Amino acid sequence: MDDALAKRIESHPSYQKLKARRTSFGWWLALAMMVVYYGFILLVAFNKPLLATRLGDGVMTLGMPIGLGVIVFTVVITAIYVRRANAEFDTLAAEVNASVLK
Repeated sequence: MDDALAKRIESHPSYQKLKARRTSFGWWLALAMMVVYYGFILLVAFNKPLLATRLGDGVMTLGMPIGLGVIVFTVVITAIYVRRANAEFDTLAAEVNASVLK
C-alpha cells in the first residue's frame, strides 16, 4: 500500500470513528464471553454438586443445559457482531473508501 494512501485513510475522521467503535464493541463482547465461559469453568471447579443436580428422573443434569447455554451464547454474540459489522462498520468503511480513493 502507498504510504500517502495509508496516511489519508488513517487521518480520515470516519476511519477513526470506525476504529474506535469496532475496538470498543469487540472488547465488550470479549468481556461478556469471558464472564460466561469462565463463570461456567468456575462452576465446574467449585460447585460440582450444583452442576450434578439431576433434572427429572433421567440422566440429564443441570450442567448439560448450562453448557449448552454457553455454546448458544457464543453463537448469539457472534451473530450480534456480524449484524453490527454489516450495518454500521461496513457503512463507515465504505465511506472511508469513497472519500479516500477519489
